[in-house]
Amino acid sequence: MKIARIPYAEVPQFSARDVAYATGWEDLRPFYKYPVTLDAFADVLRDRAAQPTDRDLLVDELERQYAALSTGVAPPAALQHLRSRQTFTVITAHQPALFTGPFYYILKICSTINLARQLQQRYADYTFVPVFITGGEDHDFAEVNHTQVYGNRIEWQTEAGGPVGAMSTDTLAPALAQLKDILGDRPTATEIYEIIERTHTQHATYGAASVALVHELFAKYGLVVADMSRPAFKRAFVPIMERELFDSVSQPLIEEAQRRLEALGYSGQAHAREINLFYLSPGRRDRIVREEGAYRVLDTEHCFTEEELRQQLHEHPERFSPNVVMRPLYQELIFPNLAYVGGGGELAYWLERRAQFDAFGLNFPMLVRRNSVLWIDGGTQQKLAKLELDYRKLFRDADLIIRDYVAEQSEHELSLAEELGALQTLFKGIAEKAERIDPTLAKAVLGEHARQAKTVENLEGRLRRTEKQRFETAMNQIRALRDKLFPGGGLQERYDSFLNVYLQEGEQLFEGLIEQLDPLQEGLVVIQP
Repeated sequence: MKIARIPYAEVPQFSARDVAYATGWEDLRPFYKYPVTLDAFADVLRDRAAQPTDRDLLVDELERQYAALSTGVAPPAALQHLRSRQTFTVITAHQPALFTGPFYYILKICSTINLARQLQQRYADYTFVPVFITGGEDHDFAEVNHTQVYGNRIEWQTEAGGPVGAMSTDTLAPALAQLKDILGDRPTATEIYEIIERTHTQHATYGAASVALVHELFAKYGLVVADMSRPAFKRAFVPIMERELFDSVSQPLIEEAQRRLEALGYSGQAHAREINLFYLSPGRRDRIVREEGAYRVLDTEHCFTEEELRQQLHEHPERFSPNVVMRPLYQELIFPNLAYVGGGGELAYWLERRAQFDAFGLNFPMLVRRNSVLWIDGGTQQKLAKLELDYRKLFRDADLIIRDYVAEQSEHELSLAEELGALQTLFKGIAEKAERIDPTLAKAVLGEHARQAKTVENLEGRLRRTEKQRFETAMNQIRALRDKLFPGGGLQERYDSFLNVYLQEGEQLFEGLIEQLDPLQEGLVVIQP
């Protein structure tokens, strides 16, 4: 792999806040606790060691989770290390997107494993475990029901509702058949398809299938996969959920953080509510609201007094589900975690949370920006070389790329800037003479200059359009290259599946990414053959 890094500030596809945090802008400093450096983990270790973690609960539940998986891959050995107070985690998380969804799903995991390895080398007295959390209780099905493989959209069709992780895998057969047809029968394609097909047909729920798939792909690298919907984890979270239900702790703290961020020019992210918990019932996940002294579950018949809801929480904590506002607290209570590794959008949510963590007595982890990747395969590299086109120019709009390309490649001078300058000088002189005779004539001269200048600009446009016709093939290739590297003008990693690359590289792809994706280094990672 040939690796290059482009500073985030030079990549227009990244948001201003993403760039600001990733490059350490001082205006965001009050919203996070630790600078993103390897040395700063000494402070994180000290602070996190002071917060108790029920390690036996954690490991016992994860052992039960792994025991229920229908795979021939053993749980990672690192799982047992979590019983020791000398062991800590670094976490990333994502909703269980179809067949892992966009490429950055995999990039998150590889960045997190790389960070754990760096910590192991730097702080040898401790053990560090990379963890991937699947957000199976989310219910935004439209966000996770599709993936893009070689330009083909594969979509899971089902009428089921409620938490995505609880959905049956029975309706996945058409999506699996489409995937098999797209991948073909090359050995690498057959191998990866068998893993995907096996994990999604041998498990009754989509959440279990997603855990099994990530486990089979990354167990050998020490990754622990966790499904947070386990009732025992929920029971440990009861004290925090109880305060959120009856004291509405989070909303004012997050709204205040959002006001401060908006004063700096950054819009708010999460919509914090009076109660930031959902109620789970078969096939449903609905908001809990407080109305006229009672607690209702929206769009259902459930209605509780405060005493009844408190009893529900203590007797059936598995029926309560944290939303995006509460999930960070949940994972940081259950795991002895040091850092969260996420994309720019995710970290924007986390930057609103520091006061909330303080209010609930939890340590706020280091926020580490995951690596972003632009993958340029061999065929694309050859096309760029043939066009004598630097890939860096493809970050811009296609029309601008083509305009500059034609100007650079043309044998003719297409710019009429010199002529426009001469025209301006000419009319300026005429206007000065006219001014001395009659001021109203000067205005007429300037008006005529504007008309003549517009005519020259139109002529320049005709010259460029005519010359472009000579480069029609190259122009089409440029558009195709940009669409491939920046689908819809956005980042490739947010659109294409990892399978596009895996079929070329095979299993060595993962180890190569883990070695190269250092999330403590700033910049878009460009990988070329």
